[in-house]
Amino acid sequence: MAWHGEPLVGFDLETTGTEPLEARIVTAAIVGVRPGEPVRRLGWLADPGIRIPAQASAIHGISSERATAEGRPARDVADEIAQTLTGYWAQGVPVVAYNAAFDLTLLTAELQRHGLPSLSARLGGREIGPVIDPYTIDRAVDRYRRGKRTLEAVCTEYGVVLESAHDASADALAAVRVACAIAERHEAVASLTPAELHERQISWYAEWATDFQRFLRRKGSADAVVDASWPVRERVPSAG
Repeated sequence: MAWHGEPLVGFDLETTGTEPLEARIVTAAIVGVRPGEPVRRLGWLADPGIRIPAQASAIHGISSERATAEGRPARDVADEIAQTLTGYWAQGVPVVAYNAAFDLTLLTAELQRHGLPSLSARLGGREIGPVIDPYTIDRAVDRYRRGKRTLEAVCTEYGVVLESAHDASADALAAVRVACAIAERHEAVASLTPAELHERQISWYAEWATDFQRFLRRKGSADAVVDASWPVRERVPSAG
């Protein structure tokens, strides 16, 4: 059976901002899916330890006041998320995240910020994965399609119902369903094993980063540097 008919796990974070090396976790969800339907949902609300900007609250609906009053310590939340994800990887279950380089880099930064073991350390030193990122895959297999590549837009393209955008649980489930829909449409994606698809995405992301850096330089950003590492950016800030 192809990977999209096997158990998968959706993962999503809603955060304080758009820079994964600096932003903090506000809400998170991990959704076990088999096949195409949720069988397990885990969710977290964190107190990020900093104020949530109004523009971020407007997107995901969580205010600083609510996060402070109801959220759990960010350290505990990051630890539990990491332990859950690595538990699935240890069983060989792929983790699906839309724009995985954002969510996994942010989680990695949070672990380091709080002095917690990294994802790799929890796996005995091996690389994390397999990771399936519908954003990276869609951009590679339908490169010249016009329009946005947001989760909402890609759900529309592949006929996936997104029940509540920017709700972490809804986004995590939608990411899995989009990944499966891409595989249904593109046999070349479906025919790969999760490990092969993980490696292919590393190449696809690097190719995109190279092209995007060229674009920025043509626009006058001569010093632009686009991190080509996937699914975790290599430059993670020091703790503190």
